[in-house]
This record gives sequence, C-alpha cells and structure tokens, in this order.
Amino acid sequence: METRRLCFPRQRQVLFLFLFGGVSLAANGFRHYSVTEETERGSFVLNLAKELGIGVEELATRRTRVVSDDNKQHLLLDSHTGNVLTNEKLDREKLCGSIEPCMLYFQILMDNPFQIYQAELKIRDINDHSPVFREKEMVLKILENTAEGATFRLERAQDSDRGLNGIQNYTIEPNSFFHITISDSDEGTIYPELVLDKALDWEKQPELNLTLTALDGGSPPRSGTTTIRILVLDVNDNAPKFSQLIYETQAPENSPLGSLVVKVSAEDADSGVNAEVTYSFFDADEDIQTIFQINPFSGEIILKALLDYELVKSHKINIQAIDGGGLSARCMVLVQVLDTNDNPPELIISSLSNYIDENSPETVLAVFRAKDRDSGENGKTVCYIQDNLPFRLKPSVENFYILMTEETLDRDSRAEYNITITVTDLGTPRLKTEHNITVLVSDVNDNAPAFTQTSYTLLVRENNQPALQIGTVSATDRDSGINAQITYSLLPTQDPHLPLTSLVSINADNGQLFALRALDFEALQAFQFHVGVTDQGSPPLSSQALVRVVVLDDNDNSPFVLYPMQNASAPYTELVPRAAEQGYLVTKVVAVDGDSGQNAWLSYQLLKATEPGLFGVWAHNGEVRTTRLLSERDAARHRLVVLVKDNGEPPLSASVTLHVLLVDGFSQPYLPLPEVAPERVQGDSLTVYLVIALASVSSLFLFSVLVFVVVRLCRRRRAASLGVCSVPEGHFPGHLVDVSGTGTLSQSYQYKVCLTGGSSGTSEFKFLKPIYPNIHTNGPERNRVENPIF
Repeated sequence: METRRLCFPRQRQVLFLFLFGGVSLAANGFRHYSVTEETERGSFVLNLAKELGIGVEELATRRTRVVSDDNKQHLLLDSHTGNVLTNEKLDREKLCGSIEPCMLYFQILMDNPFQIYQAELKIRDINDHSPVFREKEMVLKILENTAEGATFRLERAQDSDRGLNGIQNYTIEPNSFFHITISDSDEGTIYPELVLDKALDWEKQPELNLTLTALDGGSPPRSGTTTIRILVLDVNDNAPKFSQLIYETQAPENSPLGSLVVKVSAEDADSGVNAEVTYSFFDADEDIQTIFQINPFSGEIILKALLDYELVKSHKINIQAIDGGGLSARCMVLVQVLDTNDNPPELIISSLSNYIDENSPETVLAVFRAKDRDSGENGKTVCYIQDNLPFRLKPSVENFYILMTEETLDRDSRAEYNITITVTDLGTPRLKTEHNITVLVSDVNDNAPAFTQTSYTLLVRENNQPALQIGTVSATDRDSGINAQITYSLLPTQDPHLPLTSLVSINADNGQLFALRALDFEALQAFQFHVGVTDQGSPPLSSQALVRVVVLDDNDNSPFVLYPMQNASAPYTELVPRAAEQGYLVTKVVAVDGDSGQNAWLSYQLLKATEPGLFGVWAHNGEVRTTRLLSERDAARHRLVVLVKDNGEPPLSASVTLHVLLVDGFSQPYLPLPEVAPERVQGDSLTVYLVIALASVSSLFLFSVLVFVVVRLCRRRRAASLGVCSVPEGHFPGHLVDVSGTGTLSQSYQYKVCLTGGSSGTSEFKFLKPIYPNIHTNGPERNRVENPIF
C-alpha cells in the first residue's frame, strides 16, 4: 500500500495513488466466485458464513453488507442463512460488453471491528445471442481477369456472446467459383475470406449471388446469414493505392463535434471514370459508425459523436477506397483518445450511520469509496473534511475511507454535526465533489436532573384553604427525549412525628406543592422535608432538594386571661387598705396570647370603673394601681373592667372584671360582694354611704361579742396556761379568718386566735401557728378572700 498525504491549510486530507492492502484488509487478494448470466433473482452465489468461518448470528451482529464497485446492488445478503444471492438477472453483455472474462468486483464490509473482504464474481456467458451481419447484402466487384486463388476479405458478423458462444465458423453455399477460408485478426477474432477457385467471365456470367452463413459455438449453435452479390467487371488495369497503409492520430476526448480527426488519401493511375476514387468504412462495427463519419470524396474523417476516454481509449477504423472501375484498396486508421479532466471524482457511500450514542468510543460512521474515471493525474484524488471537528478520515483498501469519531461526543455540548466530505482530483482544472453528512448525537442518560435551588423556603399563612398551592420546585435535565422527562415526588421523612403525607402533596409533572389541610401556627410553626426528581432514562437518575415550610402566624387567637380567673365559682375580690399610698399595687391582670410576634403583644387598659380616676392600669404589664390617695369619701366597693388587647390586624381583645373592696385594715371583716349591675353601682352615693356605715357598725358589734366570749372561755380554763389554748368546738365556728396582706404578699395565711389569761389577771390576743389552706394559689390570688364568716 502506498499512501501520500497532502496538507492544505486548515484541512485534513488523504491522497491515494495505489492501495492494495491495509490494516483493515481482512484477506490478501480476491476471492473468486462465478454465476451464469440470466439466472433468476435469488440464485445462490456463496455462503458467506461458511466462507468466513463464523456464525450466521455474527454476520447480523457485525452489520455485514455487500457493496459493488459500480454502487449498484447486484447482490444481496440473506441475514438468516448467510447466503449471498443475486439481486437481479445478470446480463453479461450489459455489464461487460465485449470484455472477456466478465468480472463483477464486490466487497464485503463488516463492523466491530471494521473489516473489508474483496471478492470477484465471474459472469459466465450463455449462448443467448445469434450472429448478425451488419448488411443484409454485401456487393463485391471482381475483374474478370482476376487470377485463380485470389482472396477477398468479407465483413464479419457480430455476436454479443463471447468465448465458445461467439462466432466460430463461416460457410458459403456450394458453387463452382468460390470457397471460404477463416483468418484471425490481431484482436483475436476471426473473419471470412472469399477465395476464387475458377476464373470469371463477364460475357458468360456477369453476376453471382451467394449466401454466407456465420456459426457460433453454442449448444445448440446459433447462426446468421447475409447475401454476397458478386459483380463481374470488365478489365480495369490499376487499383487505388493509399499513401499510408496505417494512419495514426490522436484526439482529445473533449473534441467538439464536427472536428477533423484525420484525412486519408488514395490515388489511381487510371484515367477517366476508373480513376475516380470514393472512400467508405469497411467492416466497421456500430460504434465506429456512430462516432465517426467519412467524406466519400475527400477522405476526411470527422467526429459525429463525442469521444469518451473512459469508455474506449482507442479506435481502429478500416477504410476502403474504390475506383470507378470497381477496384479497391484498404488502409487502417488508429485513433488514440487523449484523456482530459472531464470527470469529477465520485464518492460512493457503502455504509452510513447518521446516529451515534454520546460517550461512545471510536465509532465508524461511514464507509465510502473515492473514485475518478479519469487517468493519470486526473484520476488521483484528495479526500478531506472540515477542520475542528471531532471526526477523522481513515484510509483503507482500494480507495476506501472510513469516517469515524476522533473522541467521545457529548450531546449536551453539541447535538448535531454537519460534515462535508470533499473529494478533489489533481487534474487541471481541478474538479471536486462534496457530500454532506448530518450526524445526530443520540442522548444517553448521563445527566441527573438538577433542581434550580438546593433548598427552598416556602412561606404559608396559617388557616389557609385546603389544596392551596404553597409553592413550586423546579428541576431541569440536560439530556433529551425520554431521558429528560422528569417526575417529582415527596421523599419519606426521617421524623416519625411529622405526618408529611397529610400535610403536603406534590404534582408529579410540574413540581407544584399543595397544602392538603389548613395549617395552625400554634400547633406547627415550621417543618421541612425532601423532594425528589427522577428522569425516565435507563437506568433512571435522580436528585433531591430540601423544602422548608414556614407557617406565618395569623391573628386568630384572642388574649386569654389567666388571672383573675373568670370562671371561678365565686368572684375575685381584692382588698385595698384605705391607707394605701398613691401607686399602690392592687392586683395584676395576667393574660397570654396563643399567637406570636406582634400578634402576641398585649396591652392593657381600664375600660370601665365604678369611680373613674381612682384606679389605673399599666398598659404593658397589666398592673392595677391606685392613681391617688384614698379617702373616707371613696366608696368601699369598686368594680373594674380591664380590657386586654393584642397588636394583631385586626386586633383581638378580652376583658376581665375585678372587684375591689376598700378596708380600714386587713383584720376588718367583710362580706362578699354580690354581683351588682353597673347601673346600680353608679347609683346614689348617699345610699352607698349609709349601707357602708350600717355594715361597719354591725361588724364592730359582732367583733365585740366574739372577743367577750373568747375572754370568758379562756378564764375558765386556766389549767391550759402552758401556752396551749383549747377552744371548745361548741363555742367557735369552724370557719377561720383568711387574712391577706397589703396586696403584695405571695401567700395567704390562716391563724388560730385565742385569748390567754395570765397570773396577773390580764388578757391579750396571742398569735399561734399559721394554718395553711388546703388549696394553694399562686400569683395574684394572694389577695383573694373566699366566703369569710365572722
């Protein structure tokens, strides 16, 4: 193999001069097979699997195919049996014409790895054509004084068959004047010659008609006939004579029609009519008569049709000159056709694949052959493709080229390539042929879908409508087709206490997220989960993203008052000594709000009061304090309505009612305040004062009676002077006094009170150990007095 590489700027090219073997040639030389012409389509030629020693399955796996040099599908491969069969009736005469033997060259191409097997198929001739004479009648003029033994060459018959099926013999009907002999020409064909056996006499028989028969060697033989008309001429002393027996000339194949090829000339020594010479073709086949034309008077041969070097490289023309007396002479004209660069290169595709999987290693895309019908420099070709493409041309055998990838392809970077294969010859001027191939890179699922964000934060206001869309996650896949079709899903959560499937759902097609139920900020402030996206490739690829849902608080909870409790069985009463200073803490309203943020910011205000201006509420902490000094003129009982309001939009509120009792001291007994309508509390102040005075007098009286009884009992029990005071159950009630402090103590106390008598005969109050109540209360309940009984 001889290869030559020519470098043009920015182009890759390969020049093939002669290519007889190569790295991809599977076997040296040709494999020879034969078939008879005109056999039916589907006739057996060979079993390829057996010839190559491989299985039939491997033929299909390796994409085995059969291609011919002329790019016509004369043969086909049966992939089920491995047989190579004829694809049509093969006509030897059409395929090869006069060329013998008739060889059909073909190649067997295989992939993985790429291999080329060269083979030739011989088309065996059958006797399907009979000999045919160009003229139905040949006229032969012979002088009557012609000597016996003279020979006269006759035009041969034409037979499209070759070999034994071609013309093998000529015969003539029996007569007393002539017989036929057979002679061989330089081309290996035979032609008939007529031999004179007996002198002719114009006076006795001026004309003879004989039948000439041409026989081929077929079985059975075929024949063709023509009539020889012999005219006996009176004596003509001199025959024409050509100046040359052989004329040699050259003619370029691009010579125009009507151009002069050569001029022949013959002279006759006679005079008059016998010296007049006319020229004509002798024993010329149909091609000669189609291409050339001779002037019968001047001997000029001109072109009647275009020459084609690729079809016939030379022509041999027999010329005959005849004078007026019937004598003739012959010469030969040899026309050498000169090649011109009139044929652009041919690019014959044997195998082509327009699709290739991305990330594939070196892959064969096309196998083609560069061919130029011209010769010499005109037939040398240069083949190249564009630069900066991930492909290359690899030369193979017999001007075959392999277009293959030079590196792995990435469809995500480029999905389509347009490759222009250019074949240029080296003639003058240069001719070229271009062939465009579009290569589509098939997608492989090599890209996992990716979310546009690694995490998403969605804000949802509580008390939303069920099935509300709360957001969308989005992912893209750089692949294409089914590999880029993605599906969204919720991934299982790791938190067993989070009922994710009852909280949110996702649209598998577009990634829209929906809240399945109304969310409650007070129950769930935020939660997070993972969403996944999976493509439809094989194998499928996936990715995930974190979604955090933050529930926004809505002002849906009114403030709730913890103290004082409004559902108690008895109303709360706060005791305030009349000696309290300005700003004295009466009580503190304690409230909470289930919302958060500014929705839970509480403010307090005094909505209603029995005596406005006596008490005030601090707006930020709910403390109820006196706003001035108390006086004897102030009512003893007061009812305050405190409003607790949050900072939401719109604001929500709650109210609490406080009962305040003004006392002279914490030892002063009091009765629980009945529920009084606000209108009556705001009644005539004189009536209120009278009631208070009456209650005070009654209380002092009862208190005096109690003291007197206690003193009497204590004197009777002097034996108990050790400090233990025993009180008989029949003299003291079972209820004890619940004494609260000034409003700032943290615990209510109960005391047993008794009188003790000393040796001196004096009596006094003695405070003994405190008795804690059974129900402990915290905070502001320290001032509460429940059903005191004196």
